[in-house]
Amino acid sequence: MSDRARDTSEPVARGDRVNSITRAFVAHRNLLFTVAYEMLGSAADAEDVLQETWLRWAGVDLDTVRDRRAYLVRITTRQALSHLRTLGRRKESYVGPWLPEPLLTAPDVAEDVELADSVSMAMLLVLETLTPTERAVFVLREVFALGYDEIAEAVDKSPAAVRQIAHRARTHVAARRPRGVASAAETRRTVEAFQRAVETGDLQRLLDILAPDVVLLTDGGGVVRAAPVPVVGADQVAHVLGRIAAAMSLQPTQVNADPALIVRLGGEIDTVLTMRIDDGLITGLYAVRNPEKLSRLERETALHR
Repeated sequence: MSDRARDTSEPVARGDRVNSITRAFVAHRNLLFTVAYEMLGSAADAEDVLQETWLRWAGVDLDTVRDRRAYLVRITTRQALSHLRTLGRRKESYVGPWLPEPLLTAPDVAEDVELADSVSMAMLLVLETLTPTERAVFVLREVFALGYDEIAEAVDKSPAAVRQIAHRARTHVAARRPRGVASAAETRRTVEAFQRAVETGDLQRLLDILAPDVVLLTDGGGVVRAAPVPVVGADQVAHVLGRIAAAMSLQPTQVNADPALIVRLGGEIDTVLTMRIDDGLITGLYAVRNPEKLSRLERETALHR
């Protein structure tokens, strides 16, 4: 009788364990994706990281886990660090400028000011200038407010070392982030003014909102036509935009929590255009044209802190 009871209870226990593991992973999935995406700038690579996180999480003894959220973030961070080093090698052979993969985001992401700032194209490009460990520490501390002890476990450093890395990363980012952070309303007005200027071919209006030293980066990944080097200067950028304006259909949208424009040709998505705005002027234009990076623009991506 006792053997029968034990035999029938084992599948139930295993089923409970699987359910608990699955529920915990699903509950934190959007958070884990956001961590991985902010570290990698690539949704495709972030999804790969989540797959690897799940495989490792599925083998964990839950009785040994005090904080499931922290444990999952630790696994995700370690996997993302491994991918970040591989991604760095891929970027060395990338054709032309490399830009982060744009995400269509919901309005609630923009309402979370810190999250919105951290996933903006401008910030993701700033994060690209950090070392892998600095990037992980900055993201976990400044965006997700993890404690130094938690971060130390995730990056295999001492808490004291993590404090030093965090200070160095903050200083580095502060020196490179937008000089005068534009409000959501100001950003929206600037994007609308830019759209009108491009659609009407009003060169003077376009020059009025471009900073003299504006930089245009176009990411074609060697797959589609794109400028192989940055285009620098208001006159040069306006000239490039003027040449292609006639064929454009511009659709306002929300990309990486910022107002942006989707460029369609023949009804198909051709380019996603986002901007960096400093003190009311456009100082950076980021045009993602690589088709491999445009797959997430037909549906919203859930991001979470």
